[in-house]
Amino acid sequence: MSHILDEQKRYYAARAPEYDDWWYRRGRYAFEPEEQERWDADIAEADAALESFAPRGNVLELAAGTGIWTRKLVRLAERVVAVDANAEPLALNTPEAELVQADLFGWRPPERFDVVFFSFWLSHVPEERFDEFWELVRSALADGGRIFLIDSGPEETEPGDDRQVRQLADGREFRIVKRFWQPEELAERVRPGFDLDLRLTASGNFLYGFGS
Repeated sequence: MSHILDEQKRYYAARAPEYDDWWYRRGRYAFEPEEQERWDADIAEADAALESFAPRGNVLELAAGTGIWTRKLVRLAERVVAVDANAEPLALNTPEAELVQADLFGWRPPERFDVVFFSFWLSHVPEERFDEFWELVRSALADGGRIFLIDSGPEETEPGDDRQVRQLADGREFRIVKRFWQPEELAERVRPGFDLDLRLTASGNFLYGFGS
């Protein structure tokens, strides 16, 4: 498993310059107009949910990447600590957050936070590290702390198939972990340690939710 996680880490370091193209659907990631409309509506739904959730106080963002969501968090919270394993995406993130380079599979938070946020990360956590990751989340939460998460909507895959091959614009290929969750399945999986209210966006592009 460690070799897959190392390869996944290298992939996201190399992908940093083009990651935002995927999110904003530019270039090779562009959609046809109708699909783009659904994508934009799902982003707006997730944005509205985060606004309603109101992440206040000290916020910890895990796997912060290039800062697409960090920039939203710093507008809403008093303080944001953004952690990512790679220097390359952090170099593109916002200086308004406290940026920390650390591998989440080995890092432990030095303090506790009012909110722990993570986007498009849980799907890259293998089963062997799933419980360990949620222990990290628990250790990072202050009393009364809350969680907000966003990830890919579920896709049809073969049972037990949690690997994908991803290709960069330059043709290089990497193997990564990619697991898809249904809202009810994930909510049940993390009980009784966490009580999460999870749902899919209208077009199913994203899974999102919150809880404690």
